[in-house]
Amino acid sequence: MTDARILFATRGLRMFGYGFLSVILVLYLAAIGLGDAEIGALLTLTLLGDAVVSLALTTRADRVGRRRVLVAGAALMVLAGTVFIATRSFAVLVLAATIGVISPSGNEVGPFLAVEQASLAQTVGDRRRTSVFARFALTGSLATAAGALAGGAVAQAGLGVGLGPAGAYRLVVAGYVLVGLVLALMFIRLSGAIEVPPGRASPAAGLLGLHRSRGVVLRLSALFSIDAFAGGFVMQSLVAYWFHVRFAIDPAAIGAIFFVANLLAAASALAAARIAARIGLLNTMVFTHLPSNVLLVLVPLMPTLPLAIAVLLARFAISQMDVPTRQSYTLAVVDPDERSAAAGVTGIARSVGAGVAPLASAPLVGNPALASIPFLVAGSLKIVYDLLVWVAFRRIRPPEESGPGAG
Repeated sequence: MTDARILFATRGLRMFGYGFLSVILVLYLAAIGLGDAEIGALLTLTLLGDAVVSLALTTRADRVGRRRVLVAGAALMVLAGTVFIATRSFAVLVLAATIGVISPSGNEVGPFLAVEQASLAQTVGDRRRTSVFARFALTGSLATAAGALAGGAVAQAGLGVGLGPAGAYRLVVAGYVLVGLVLALMFIRLSGAIEVPPGRASPAAGLLGLHRSRGVVLRLSALFSIDAFAGGFVMQSLVAYWFHVRFAIDPAAIGAIFFVANLLAAASALAAARIAARIGLLNTMVFTHLPSNVLLVLVPLMPTLPLAIAVLLARFAISQMDVPTRQSYTLAVVDPDERSAAAGVTGIARSVGAGVAPLASAPLVGNPALASIPFLVAGSLKIVYDLLVWVAFRRIRPPEESGPGAG
């Protein structure tokens, strides 16, 4: 199996694991006795801890070895999941969540994506980069969809055979641990071709592994953190919890909703490359994201479950077009030996932004009278982000849009 195929396979397996866990994570924490405020704090520390660990790993990956960093990330998944199975102690869970790799949102966490994208970008040309990243995003969205469906089904099956809620949800956490173990074995099979070629790493790289592109990366990071902070109010596990509280639906139904949602997200990510080829990466990032955020604001205003599901699905149908374009744009405007670091720093900024939000959103989602507020805050802030990123970067074009033959 080639390195690219391994990376696509590991992306799929990892996102399956993230989707598998995300639909029951908050339900599991509630079932083992944590209150809404504790759950919010735990989710925040999960994402902030991920940011610190990812910063340490991704900014060094191009120099210490990309394969080593990927294996270390898989080991941290195993560590976090094992502790979540073994204890109900809030303090121990916080420690494991902070050090380990857990995805409350069903989206990417940990050092993986930054290193994988840098490895893939090294092997494809500028004009193929966005389409490859779109297929990479498609793989992840399909896998997340399957994971969400499977996680809800496994939890429901556990309840059906007489396990209590905590026991049924713990089966899903055990599956997450297994995913981490398999990932580690797959990453070990990667070859040295994914590493930065000898002599290509700049001696001028600073603390963050950046040199020429430091200013651009830091500006992007600041803006991405706003988008992620907004997204942290409506991460998948919290929206799943909102559906449970608002409409009293069971885990299998929640899993089915997010299965369809992630399938639609997969289709939107795949369409992004074709749209970007016509209107440009930055325009695709912004002008497909704006309407999805209007739909996000409308979700809690729907009076019935079918209408709420319909608006959520419509939002997912266009919500992910900015993902491969954002990732491709980031790697396009930096030097090759800055790619892991650039993807890592911007990804970490997103983790930090997302990590702060659950402190406020989890207690709100658990209160029927206040449950619409996170959706309203998230949608409004995301619209502000879209406008800011377009104003700040509309004159900085990637090579395939500014070189010979660019449209």
